[in-house]
Amino acid sequence: VQLVESGGALVQAGGSLRLSCAASGRTFNMGWFRQAPGKEREFVSAISSGAGSTSYADSVKGRFTISRDNAKNSMYLQMNSLKPEDTAVYYCASKGAYSHWNLRATMWNEYDYWGQGTLVTVSS
Repeated sequence: VQLVESGGALVQAGGSLRLSCAASGRTFNMGWFRQAPGKEREFVSAISSGAGSTSYADSVKGRFTISRDNAKNSMYLQMNSLKPEDTAVYYCASKGAYSHWNLRATMWNEYDYWGQGTLVTVSS
């Protein structure tokens, strides 16, 4: 499975961006993670195989919305009310096989496939 992110850009605080993750091959539970300079990779959001369940980090809850279109083999992250602290490289990830939805979806080592990342920069 190959994952390719797009949509990263420079945006002013308060603005919006929509990230996309295009997958080749079958995907299952998927997630978005981010890594800011000098910081560890952190969970942002995750979505189950059938899009029936989602999870968000507290820092983005109410501002970001995750979605997926399995017909297009794609996942999205709508980011609104962006803050400078959202600045990071955003990565999409997918599990390599089906698993029940649980809190492990928030853990980076739960995922088998990763994209190369897309840079989001939020200026103040």
